[in-house]
Amino acid sequence: MNNLLPPALIDLAMRVVEENKAAGRTIALAESCTGGLVAAAITEIAGSSAVLDRGFVTYSNEAKIESLGVSAELIDTFGAVSIAVAWSMARGALKHSDADVAVAVTGIAGPDGGSPEKPVGTVVFALARRNQSENDISAEQKNFDATLSRADIRQCAAMSALELLLP
Repeated sequence: MNNLLPPALIDLAMRVVEENKAAGRTIALAESCTGGLVAAAITEIAGSSAVLDRGFVTYSNEAKIESLGVSAELIDTFGAVSIAVAWSMARGALKHSDADVAVAVTGIAGPDGGSPEKPVGTVVFALARRNQSENDISAEQKNFDATLSRADIRQCAAMSALELLLP
């Protein structure tokens, strides 16, 4: 089979589509540093329209604010790459979609943009489910090896986001 993306990404996306379809779940994505890579992986799979409701590529802070309802104060206080912002992105993706579950990704893929507090390779993920308490939205920060290429960090982040979408 001829695919646009790496086989490992496609294989995991296939599981996401198959398992969410079997569970009767639809998904939404809020992507920043992955720039739509998670949605691209899912849409490489035939039948993905039964599962993917929509994706938001909110690369800029303004896009996070306008498309997902992330507050400017939250970004100013914690930074775009933070648990608080990822949490708000996931919540916003659910609010602005018909999906049952949403995953958000925000991070620093490099080679610039890092700081001592948030080095290149810092990526934050959040998972929100419809009708769950906002306090139950899970979020986590991962620190991928800063010596990886930008493409590798983005691929690692996309793989992690896909793993979160498995029922």
